[in-house]
Amino acid sequence: MTMGIPTASVAVSRKGRFGRRAVLAGLPGLSLAQAAHAQGISTRPITIILPYSAGSPPDVVARLVADGFSRRWAQPFVVENRTGASGNIGAAAAARAAPDGHTLLISAATLVMNVGLYRDLPYDPVHSFTPLSLLATSNFALLIHPSCGSNLNEFLDRVRHQPGRLNYASAGVGTPHHLLIELMKQRAQVDINHVPYRAVASAVNDLLGGQVCAMTVPIASAVDLVRSGRVRLVATLSETRLPVTLDTPTLSELGVPGVIHQDWFSLFAPHGLPVDLAARFSATAREIVLSPDVSAVLYSAGLEPVGSAREALRDRVANDLQIWGGIIRAAGITAD
Repeated sequence: MTMGIPTASVAVSRKGRFGRRAVLAGLPGLSLAQAAHAQGISTRPITIILPYSAGSPPDVVARLVADGFSRRWAQPFVVENRTGASGNIGAAAAARAAPDGHTLLISAATLVMNVGLYRDLPYDPVHSFTPLSLLATSNFALLIHPSCGSNLNEFLDRVRHQPGRLNYASAGVGTPHHLLIELMKQRAQVDINHVPYRAVASAVNDLLGGQVCAMTVPIASAVDLVRSGRVRLVATLSETRLPVTLDTPTLSELGVPGVIHQDWFSLFAPHGLPVDLAARFSATAREIVLSPDVSAVLYSAGLEPVGSAREALRDRVANDLQIWGGIIRAAGITAD
């Protein structure tokens, strides 16, 4: 994915096993070390651990935020992609880091979803982290292959007449793509088989080819895929209709209530970060994502900038823990 991230006065370096990249802000007539000492928290780089792959929506958010911090604090911010185990490897590394401000975490809602999926989770989303800001959100949509129906009702009727014989795709067990259709199955009282893939691209390819009937994807991806003419966008999984798809009803409008999900990308620090430092990180993060240039890039990527206060992110984590824990238990899903 290529995004319009500002590159003026920015140097990018790549190194390390996880594709470590540093975003450095250059100030005319002032060395980086001097600027960091004057405006940042130290002369050392600050690492933002990202448990997802390069080019993914959270990666876009992370690099915009890293660039914004580097420019405002004149201190290097490094985005380090530590993928694996549905985000658990990167989250665990952040949880173990010293709470001195030199290690941060940007995570999606899988940080909370994984609690119900793994028996021995290497972190606690409430007690292992200091919430800083909910940065951006992404809505989801339901796509179906034309061979499985022309609209949601036709699709559900076909599933009801062939219980357990049709398939849907996901990017893996416990991903939002998986849990959202499991929730839809509960609410619509239908039986369709789950086919987990190792990557989103593989799942999408089989959806386009008709090997599977349905899949949920972020709204920006849905709009792009519909342009190919090979899939149909039948519903959004949002509370209300979305500006980019005003002609597409929500699942609730179509008689399947309660299947609503907004993926979120949020900034955390290890538990124990001093309050004054947490406040400073939070305020700057909010300033970055709500700035006109960054907001424009987020909107173009199908994301909605939020820039919440620390308390709002804390409450969102607690609320989602209850919601997804119940859904996962009802569906009997486990990733172990």
